[in-house]
Amino acid sequence: MSFATVYSRARVGIEAPLVTIEVHISNGLPAFQIVGLAEASVREARDRVRSALINSNFQFPQTRITVNLAPADLPKEGGRFDLPIAIGILAATGQIPANRLHEYEFYGELGLKGDLRSIIGEIPSTLACATAHRVAIMPTSNAQRASIVGTQHLIGADALLQVFHHLTGQQQLTNLEPPLLSTSDLDEINTPDLNDVIGQQTAKRALEIAAAGQHNLVFLGPPGTGKSMLAQRLIGLLPELSDRQALETSAIHSVSGKSFDPQNWRRRPFRSPHHTASGVALVGGGSVPKPGEISLAHNGVLFLDELPEFDRKVLDVLREPLETGQVSISRAAQQADFPAQFQLVAALNPSPTGHHKDGRASAEQIMKYLNKISGPLLDRIDLQIDVPLLPPGALSQEQQTGESSKDVKSRVTRARERMLKRCNTPNALLNNKQIKQFCTLSPDDHAFLERTIHTLQMSIRAYHKILKVARTIADLQGADAIQRVHLAEALSYRAMDRLLSSLTNAC
Repeated sequence: MSFATVYSRARVGIEAPLVTIEVHISNGLPAFQIVGLAEASVREARDRVRSALINSNFQFPQTRITVNLAPADLPKEGGRFDLPIAIGILAATGQIPANRLHEYEFYGELGLKGDLRSIIGEIPSTLACATAHRVAIMPTSNAQRASIVGTQHLIGADALLQVFHHLTGQQQLTNLEPPLLSTSDLDEINTPDLNDVIGQQTAKRALEIAAAGQHNLVFLGPPGTGKSMLAQRLIGLLPELSDRQALETSAIHSVSGKSFDPQNWRRRPFRSPHHTASGVALVGGGSVPKPGEISLAHNGVLFLDELPEFDRKVLDVLREPLETGQVSISRAAQQADFPAQFQLVAALNPSPTGHHKDGRASAEQIMKYLNKISGPLLDRIDLQIDVPLLPPGALSQEQQTGESSKDVKSRVTRARERMLKRCNTPNALLNNKQIKQFCTLSPDDHAFLERTIHTLQMSIRAYHKILKVARTIADLQGADAIQRVHLAEALSYRAMDRLLSSLTNAC
């Protein structure tokens, strides 16, 4: 046989489109040609595949070899096609039977001695392969991570010879069983506890509300008041990921090349980029688009410490993902869409000196410092929390730190279940139609809120944010309707609005 067809998959965002690899052995001068919009890393497979076949004691044909990667308009990159190309050559030259190749998909980079090396993006490929009812054969390290998908049609191998022996029936490779993943108490393992934070009861309450409704949050306070500690403890309050969310998050880490522990795959990610990070680092990019920090924080938390120290243009790239929950990266060769449904938590000082009323900064200087954060970005943050210095005597009561994360998480989980039962979405993600339906107010309460919005000169988006927060507070208390007390508490979490209003009057 001089022709063979082998299946593999490319990597486009978190998708894994099918690639059909056609190998034709024909008469003519020795040549090895790869066609089908292959990048340099794929074209270099010619030398890797030739050396791997020869060093594994296979016959390498001294004729013309043409390898077509179809479809021709889909860009292909990386070394993931080495193994399927080698299998195609072995099948086309009759060294392995080709009658069952349609049952498999192959992924893997080859070393010169025929060993298999790991690739990027094993989880999306495994999911797509299982949907197509084929068996995936890939490097063992990739297969171990991809086994969390739960499919039993997954085989790991360490060398080309092992794949050859499996396909010829000499020594069968066993399917990898899904690992036994513990789903209980995952958030308690090595997760900072809320009762580690001394005092700051208002901030802790706001953290509970943010966890329940998936609200964005900003902490405003001088250095050393516990803003970063509070942010790091949000993960311990959030409900664990569902199977679908866990697979989405794992797929993003897979295509980014980031390692992850399959035992912790249900834990929500927590990303904390430095304030020198660029817009590309946050959003993602590259000639072959890769996810950035906001996608790596999908279904989890993105923490931005020292918020005004970020470049304003970098912060503004967050505005659209905060609204849409996804980001599109367009390049000349291809476009990739990555999910970015993250919960934003930020921290900042109230002035460039760190303290608001220390006399070292004028109102104009403070306003210039805070204006590094654009109004449209602030509008997308639901909770603005003041984190003041601890009062005298607070440290002597250190042992009385309040509730643990486990206690708070139980209330958060009940409130989240209440939201999902009502409209299948957390309150922070309610659209305008759902706000009208589920966030109704009495005429007096509506008039009260409208007067406050006018006094603080808030936008319509901020008005909707307050309603969503009030709905979450009501859910935490098990109330069916938003009451004045819920509305008043939601309005109390607008520290930035009050500070900016006072500075405007002072200027």
